[in-house]
Amino acid sequence: MPALTLLSALSPLLLSLVGLPLPARVGDDKPTNDPSHCPYTAGDPEELAKIGVVSLGGFPVGQDPDTASVDRFLGTDELRWVETAHFKLGYGLGPYKIPLEEKNSLRKELAFFAEIWPKKVNPKMRVIDPWLHAYLFARRLEAFYAEFQALVGVTDADFPPPGTIWNTKGKYMGQGPYLGEVGKFEVLVVPTKEMAGRYLREHYGLLHTKTQRWNILDKELIQVIIPAVDHLKNDTALHGHMRFNLAQVFLNGYRHYSYDMPIWLREGLGHWYERLVSPKFNTFDSSEGAVAQVVRKDRWKPEVRKLVAQGEVPSMARLMALRDYAGLERNHHLAVWSMVDFLISEHPGFLGKLIDRCAGLINDRFIPDGSGLPDEHRAVFRDELGMTYAQFDRAWRAWVLETYPSR
Repeated sequence: MPALTLLSALSPLLLSLVGLPLPARVGDDKPTNDPSHCPYTAGDPEELAKIGVVSLGGFPVGQDPDTASVDRFLGTDELRWVETAHFKLGYGLGPYKIPLEEKNSLRKELAFFAEIWPKKVNPKMRVIDPWLHAYLFARRLEAFYAEFQALVGVTDADFPPPGTIWNTKGKYMGQGPYLGEVGKFEVLVVPTKEMAGRYLREHYGLLHTKTQRWNILDKELIQVIIPAVDHLKNDTALHGHMRFNLAQVFLNGYRHYSYDMPIWLREGLGHWYERLVSPKFNTFDSSEGAVAQVVRKDRWKPEVRKLVAQGEVPSMARLMALRDYAGLERNHHLAVWSMVDFLISEHPGFLGKLIDRCAGLINDRFIPDGSGLPDEHRAVFRDELGMTYAQFDRAWRAWVLETYPSR
């Protein structure tokens, strides 16, 4: 499966692939991330259930048999492992000092935990410890999963249990319960580029330190590995970055990852969901070994309006011809975000229909096959919008000029 890489500075991979020794331990001689060390739950299943957590480790991760194997390979016991209904999260950052600009938003989120553990969580706390921060991100992951399910109009009950063999009757919904994937979605947040580089080289043969989305074919699950460095040390930036990546993971994984969904839709939906968190931090995809073209400005609407007025935006037909991220130019990023914005604002329900009809395509041998994707994509525009691509282009551009500010 080709790698999908994200903008980040490259650094040489200098470390050996041999697992590093874990840090020295004190006290009860258990690893730092042992569930018993959690100050909120002590690993108690009843306490964990209150916040929607299934377990705090011991489960398989990617190609590794369990979380302890990942700890040994990375040479750390600082990753907090959190399993929820649809995710496995490894969160490896330290205590987080809340900056002034995040104070109000984080207080609202921390209030949820304060209601459950009033003697342990103060919404006005100035520093979030790693355990609580891991729980906070796990809760955000589940909330975003629910958002995507609402977008495409499905619930957990619409997907088959693991091991189900489709009988070719009715609608094909994939191979498993997680939007059609067999395994839960995995997010691994590590604190250094070197750690990410070692993991990516050993597990996937990749020689870079960028955020990576990877479809693990034999496990039928999708993993996201994030080196939370530079601006991604910021809670808001990391939250948005996760949503950018997971929007694309959900798109490809919906009704099983058998082929890639259109690039314009993946990148556009990723931008749209990330910018709901904050327009200040933006992620841009690139092909492996390439440098992504980026938009330096926070305010995108005036930029899009300017490009439309000057006739410098791509057509839908041209966007559908893109075969990889190398073809994404600066103007493309602005355009695909705005196209998603237009469809969600003016044609609610359409994107869900587009995603549903373009995912899970089956050929005449009852095998998932994306060869008919371009034709189906065009047909959805015709059937659900009553538009050709050229008509869509004109409608979107007119909406931009009417709606977006010039400055």
